[in-house]
Amino acid sequence: MAGARDEAVAALLAFAPDAVELGRRFAAEGHELALVGGPVRDALLGRLTGPADVDLDLATSARPGATARLLAAWGDATWDVGAAFGTVGARRGDVVVEVTTYRSDLYDRQSRKPVVEFGDSLEDDLVRRDFTVNAMAVRLPDGAFVDPCDGLRDLAHRALHTPRSPEDSFADDPLRMMRAARFASTLGLRVAPAVVEAMTERAGTVAMVSAERVRVELEKLLLGASPREGLELLVGTGLAEHVLPELPALQLEIDEHHRHKDVYEHTLTVLEQAIALEDPAGADGEGAVPGPDLVLRLAALLHDVGKPATRRFEPGGGVSFHHHEVVGAKMTARRLKALRFDSATTKQVARLVELHLRFHGYAGGEWTDSAVRRYVTDAGPLLSRLHRLTRSDSTTRNRRKAARLAAAYASLEHRIVELQEAEELAAVRPDLDGGQIMAALGVPPGPVVGRAYRHLLELRLDRGPLGEEAAREALLAWWAEQPEAVGS
Repeated sequence: MAGARDEAVAALLAFAPDAVELGRRFAAEGHELALVGGPVRDALLGRLTGPADVDLDLATSARPGATARLLAAWGDATWDVGAAFGTVGARRGDVVVEVTTYRSDLYDRQSRKPVVEFGDSLEDDLVRRDFTVNAMAVRLPDGAFVDPCDGLRDLAHRALHTPRSPEDSFADDPLRMMRAARFASTLGLRVAPAVVEAMTERAGTVAMVSAERVRVELEKLLLGASPREGLELLVGTGLAEHVLPELPALQLEIDEHHRHKDVYEHTLTVLEQAIALEDPAGADGEGAVPGPDLVLRLAALLHDVGKPATRRFEPGGGVSFHHHEVVGAKMTARRLKALRFDSATTKQVARLVELHLRFHGYAGGEWTDSAVRRYVTDAGPLLSRLHRLTRSDSTTRNRRKAARLAAAYASLEHRIVELQEAEELAAVRPDLDGGQIMAALGVPPGPVVGRAYRHLLELRLDRGPLGEEAAREALLAWWAEQPEAVGS
């Protein structure tokens, strides 16, 4: 293990020459400097492939004033990341560093605001961190490895422990419970039983954490390699009841086809299948959805959240969830807004939830040209994600049924391509624009023009391209039936 550790440290230093240089500058003035936390952990996991992968997170014995002076001499610009917390940032070219004075924070466990006390010991600074795998450091410039909490051992065993008792660690910052679930997803670490127990006992305290901080952790969890692991931990410990209550609520529901133990298990399977349908990172071809894609993953996770509210027991013992996609879209929007997701993400995810059943509304895959046009138009720029969400929503174990659904959707996709080539479906517009409508009807700008435009758009969707003359005739026929025309 020592040999592998030394090789990892050497690789880390080779990828971080600016950090090594800063180590020499700080040492020349009698200060300690060390790379801490994530970059050290990732180096030991073999996750670093080049300098771009190294997050230059540094800790020092220097006080903030001395740090700012040293960084100003090194870089092009410096700034206070959090002067009260002892963190100073700097940039030289494309390289950005953050340097924090050793700390021994004390928390007001009611308000969660830290009372910062600067320290002089790297070991004491590491012990206050969230998990042992993040409590390792490499001193600069000599590369000495520092591991007071046996984080390397835990990393080798793929285990997640806290440096102190998990109860004390989570009492200091309840968000660390969310981070545990995130590391289960992103790093594949097994959360230690004592940590799980403390998370379960203290789940309710996550309510004192701001929605913005919770959202960041949830995003990172969902973008990890194995979101299911993290989500199951959130649900199993009760944390999800406080941050995403719609998810555990699905455990109580049986879907209408009796295909699964519950909708919760179905949802996690859909999420995994949607991830499998993502394109490789960096893919940029037409219709590509390069992973990890937050919008697609959120839509897969939330696509059935409307089922509990719409469950109905039918005669004969059946269960139905009519219009759960509409109810689910509204619930999705409310939850994402509460978690402070940005407006664009919220709208996109809610729209995908609303549309995820549209394909199943056409029995036997019998799609008219009109239906195809509406499907494409309603999906808009989300079409590629809707394709993947709809395909991933098939989790039946009946191979014949699964093959039939896959073939039907493949047929739909083929129809879409054909109509797109013939009619440019991605930019469906009426055959007449606003100016032509006003000229044909002899009306000024106003609500009538909007109504006329929508009427022509409906005709375009139903019948395809009409041409200007046929569109004008249809417009005049519509206008003759309108009250404004009759009264003029």
